[in-house]
Amino acid sequence: MKIIVNADDLGASLEVNDSIFRLMATGRVTSATLLANGAVLADAAERSKQFPQCSFGVHLNASEWQPLTRDAGLRPILDETGCFAGNRLREVKITRALRAAVFREWSAQVERVQMAGVRISHLDSHHHMHTVPGMFAVVKEVQRRFGIRKVRQTMNIYPPDAPASRRLLIGKALWSYAMRRYFATTTTDAFTSLEIFHRAATTLKRYFTVVELMVHPGGKGYVAETALLTREWWRDVPFPIQMMSYNELSRASA
Repeated sequence: MKIIVNADDLGASLEVNDSIFRLMATGRVTSATLLANGAVLADAAERSKQFPQCSFGVHLNASEWQPLTRDAGLRPILDETGCFAGNRLREVKITRALRAAVFREWSAQVERVQMAGVRISHLDSHHHMHTVPGMFAVVKEVQRRFGIRKVRQTMNIYPPDAPASRRLLIGKALWSYAMRRYFATTTTDAFTSLEIFHRAATTLKRYFTVVELMVHPGGKGYVAETALLTREWWRDVPFPIQMMSYNELSRASA
């Protein structure tokens, strides 16, 4: 099984940047996604050049901190200070105006990362906002505009003690099919967090070819996950794995 270990939130803080690059240096993280509106994006972009063996994507954001654009269409998902209001995108009605505003914002985020000198390998999102059904067309517009053909899969591996319902898994399978079919896009076969994968590996009923594991080194609330990441967790997995990055992901490998 081929494994991409992707660190989210690169550019959020110097502590996060330091943790991610330290793990990249040891081969435990093979990919990362940058927050265009993160406080230390410039530091993340500059240091990423030291790791050509890793892939770097854009962590599309519509849930935290100030947007890059001052678009009135974003108001339904902003708080009183003008920052993204957490989970609001999942709670409000997705109107044409909101979709257009999010498209402009996410385009600005991709452009910001490009201008920082990063070769963009793929897209994913902060708090999985790109998987919100009403955002599907927006993601596709962003992909077409920038020619980005790789996107994070929706989560489809769950803990053995908290399995997803059949209805949920069918919905996710349909989302994946559509993501791959429209503006032909490559995804991994499966996606989950490192912690869940570590727990579920011995009970996986399906053999996936390529799996992405999400991690958050240096992030608040992820102490246990980071501790797992720093040790040889793969020795607990009952099958051989090979580390890779999104740069190596192709239709053949997935």
